[in-house]
Amino acid sequence: MNNETIKALQFTDLKNDVASFALSEPGKNVVLALEPSVNKRQIEAWLNEVTEGKKILAISSSAPIHGLHGIEYILKNINKGIAFRPEQLMSLHDFLDTIEKLKRFMKDKEYVAPVITSYIYSVTELSHVAAEIIRCIRNGRVDDYASKELLKVRKQIATLEERIKNRIEQLVKSTKYSKYLQENLVSTRNGRYVIPVKKEYKNNIKGSVLDVSASGSTVYMEPEEISIIQDSISMLKFQEEAEEEKILFTLTGLVQEHEKEIKLARDLMVSYDVIFAKAKHSLLMNGTSPQINEHHVIRLEGARHPLLGKDAVPLNLVIGEDYDALVITGPNTGGKTVTIKTVGLLTLMAQCGMHIPAEKGSEIAIFHKVLVDIGDGQSIEQSLSTFSSRVKNIIEILAESTPQTLVLLDELGSGTDPAEGMGLATSILEELYNKGTTMLATTHYSEIKEFANEQKGFCNGSMEFNVETLKPTYRLIVGKGGDSQAFAIALRLGMHPKLIERAHQITYKETKDYSDKSDRPRHELDRQLAMNQKYVRKMKHPEKEKAKQEIIFKKGDNVKIPSIGEFGIVYKPADEKGDVQVMVKGSLEIFNHKRLSLYIKAEDLYTEDYDMDIVFESKENRKLRNKMKKHHVDEVIFEESDD
Repeated sequence: MNNETIKALQFTDLKNDVASFALSEPGKNVVLALEPSVNKRQIEAWLNEVTEGKKILAISSSAPIHGLHGIEYILKNINKGIAFRPEQLMSLHDFLDTIEKLKRFMKDKEYVAPVITSYIYSVTELSHVAAEIIRCIRNGRVDDYASKELLKVRKQIATLEERIKNRIEQLVKSTKYSKYLQENLVSTRNGRYVIPVKKEYKNNIKGSVLDVSASGSTVYMEPEEISIIQDSISMLKFQEEAEEEKILFTLTGLVQEHEKEIKLARDLMVSYDVIFAKAKHSLLMNGTSPQINEHHVIRLEGARHPLLGKDAVPLNLVIGEDYDALVITGPNTGGKTVTIKTVGLLTLMAQCGMHIPAEKGSEIAIFHKVLVDIGDGQSIEQSLSTFSSRVKNIIEILAESTPQTLVLLDELGSGTDPAEGMGLATSILEELYNKGTTMLATTHYSEIKEFANEQKGFCNGSMEFNVETLKPTYRLIVGKGGDSQAFAIALRLGMHPKLIERAHQITYKETKDYSDKSDRPRHELDRQLAMNQKYVRKMKHPEKEKAKQEIIFKKGDNVKIPSIGEFGIVYKPADEKGDVQVMVKGSLEIFNHKRLSLYIKAEDLYTEDYDMDIVFESKENRKLRNKMKKHHVDEVIFEESDD
């Protein structure tokens, strides 16, 4: 798998997420080093391990996994002729103790996880090694009872130390020495007892100077009377150290005898650590074990991008049965790139033995290569433009592609002249299809959509767009090509259908009626167009507007209401109080004439014989009124606003 694929699909980020669940450093390293396998049996075995791991975690929140602290050092230095220190041997003891706990734990879970629990039987019994270590090592040092010789020596040292301590305390309190001392205090220097003597009296006491205070006023002396005893203690301490080393070498030899078994136990612990890390990750993302096939069929049901969490929109997709190439079109930021990344990343996950965030029944095909072209790939070192860099990458993809390859191409042909980019994209798709690859490509070229619709082995797909909310839903619709939704968005925002119809004609060389697709009444859109034209005229001659000091509003005038930032149509002119009835967004409101400003006169909007009821009366009332003109209608009451 090349670096471009790893980077583009964020596979390292995904492995980091899984590795965070591992409890040992070697376990984390194994996860980070995972590579996709092309062996179907191996992949299925890995996936089953994770499934069984999840079953164990369902009845027991955690497994006794050792962090392997210190074990790597022991295995690395086991044959270097050095004696392991007490703390290192205790690390091994803790590891062997955890192995015993893991044995008991796994034997209790055989009924839910028969395969992975059977692995524990490959570990040789090493409890006698752990027992010997704990017999000889206590509280971070070799224990007194590790050997008879050590016990004897330490007892002798303790006896002499007690004797010398009592003797030196007597000397300090005696009149013979007290007058020469800086203070009645006993201390040690280099493991030997000393007394603090005033500098000027150092020659009055027989003994050796072992240290001097920082000021030089005090010398620390070992009295001659106790030096012989201290020499004896020093000799005994050499014997003690020699005996400790002998015991440590004996324990190290015992460890060396079981090097193979310890390595096997360590490897098994790492394997369990990796299995449970994958299982915990699967539980976190609600993952499932996909079916694995070797005939290039990808079937995803409710699949989600594993790095998007709860924000991921489920993906349903089948490729490799009726078609081998899916071309996805649709608006920018509509989820096209996330879709192909999801397919690629889930393929890598499954081939590494990881569960995928998808519903049961999902299926992943085994591919020998996953090749992608996503993003600009621009690098300063290469000094290439974005387009040149992508072409270079696609050339490599074309060279490496085989029927065992999954190819993912994002915005194919972009970054250059649209006509040439479209032609280049089409030829690339044809060549990759002829090579037998399984392929997903995204594009904004409508011509490629037409190509995929006509070409055998290709299928169109699009990203759903909600015209009502003007937002993408990020859902893939297979079998239908999409578009940029620019016309739909413009229409939804209120652009006049005539402008959009003209844009459609320019773009597609055909006519299309957009008037029925607008949710605004046609007369409103006509008024909007007239208002826009009037506004342009006003902006060209602002001095004329300033000259209008007082305005008398008439029915049908278009007015601006600055206080609410809206426009309205005058329904009834000002009364004696100066209040004007204005139709705003389909409802009548009353505003004082001082709060209104004339925007467009009624005569600029409507002809003299224009029926104003069309503006103010509901469509239902107008129909009913016309009906009544033709014949009598019983019990009809018109709902009109109060004057």
